[in-house]
Amino acid sequence: MKKDLTQGNVTRTMLLFAGPMILGNLLQQFYNIADTLIVGRFLGPDALAAVGSAYTLMTFLNSILIGLCMGSGALFSYYFGRGDRESMKSGMRISFLFIGGLSVLISVAAIIFLRQILELLQVPDKVFEPMGEYVLIILLGIFFVFLYNYFAFALRAVGNSVTPLYFLGGTAILNIALDLLFVPVLGWGIGGAATATVAAQAVSGVGIAVYTWIREPELRFFGGVSTGKRGAVAEVLRFSFAASIQQSVMNFGILMIQGLVNSFGEGVMAAFAAAVKIDSFAYMPAQEFGNAFSLFISQNFGAEKKDRVHKGIRSAVKVSMIFCILVSALVFVFARYFMMIFVKPKETEIIRIGAEYLRVEGAFYCGIGLLFLLYGYYRGINRPEMSLALTVISLGTRVLLAYLLAPVPAVGVRGVWWAIPIGWLLADVTGVLYWKKKT
Repeated sequence: MKKDLTQGNVTRTMLLFAGPMILGNLLQQFYNIADTLIVGRFLGPDALAAVGSAYTLMTFLNSILIGLCMGSGALFSYYFGRGDRESMKSGMRISFLFIGGLSVLISVAAIIFLRQILELLQVPDKVFEPMGEYVLIILLGIFFVFLYNYFAFALRAVGNSVTPLYFLGGTAILNIALDLLFVPVLGWGIGGAATATVAAQAVSGVGIAVYTWIREPELRFFGGVSTGKRGAVAEVLRFSFAASIQQSVMNFGILMIQGLVNSFGEGVMAAFAAAVKIDSFAYMPAQEFGNAFSLFISQNFGAEKKDRVHKGIRSAVKVSMIFCILVSALVFVFARYFMMIFVKPKETEIIRIGAEYLRVEGAFYCGIGLLFLLYGYYRGINRPEMSLALTVISLGTRVLLAYLLAPVPAVGVRGVWWAIPIGWLLADVTGVLYWKKKT
């Protein structure tokens, strides 16, 4: 199941390694798509708005932990490529204790301040209580989100991208089955959809942790391991925090956009909730390819194979751009039909608003595809701070323009839609210019 990313044809190696990661992340989207589809069909637009808004909030909270795991994974991959197993195990032990403890703190703090968080998001009265119920249950599963992502990134760091896919595929099916049981059959409402998601996350997180400990001895980081080189804690924190801040800044910006969208009422909220699911699903392969590209760069950078790094850059750009062009055309043409997967055909205004969003974003997927590669490249060459800087530029532009344009009567919510690709393109230009300057 493992692949040595420092050997073989560059394009083929990246695609074979990225394939399971892409498929796995697409399956992960079914966690949220299943909730959205079933809730939208069986519980109506208000429940759909609640779940959609909750998705944005939970994505932000989870992104803190996923970013920490992602940053640690890049460091593990670097150590693995360099052949430094002692430092890798030491870094794993430090990061597991730190990120695991933080996941518990985030969950407890969010539960305590849940009402204040929902008020800050300007959640309408009709949606407030169901969204609170949904989020409260989902918060109980944050530790399982940490478990899955930590061990998934550890396995990928040593070239195993297949095992995480197996666990994710099984639990995605479980989540959909439980959704159908809890919501339409047992009538548990929006709480049933949340319970299904947490149960699936628990199976996924515990399962992959047990598998890794039993089947991957080199990833057992407790017992008989020295503390590793001096400064190991600082190095782990540097990589982890840079990636975590990047992910959380990205999703905090989206959360601020969600608050602005909420101010336009339940109809726009429902349209945005469905459209964001489609949008995320459409560009998710490019995002996950960027993550695979990052680990490819990291292993080869650790192994000091600079020529292979340069070949990987050229190959990754070609692959990503071809994919993004094809997906852009697909989303632009079939935007209305995609919306009708989540929304009943009679909800014509919700479909119209969502299709408009998708056509604006879909036209610029090459921008986000290139940005994901830039993020991955800078993490891979041990410059995670540059990935963070590009995220700040992209999200800062997006949020600033959205809040400036949305209040203009002639622009309205369309200003929110257009602010997003403008932020992508500005960050792309910055990242490419910096790369040219340093190479």
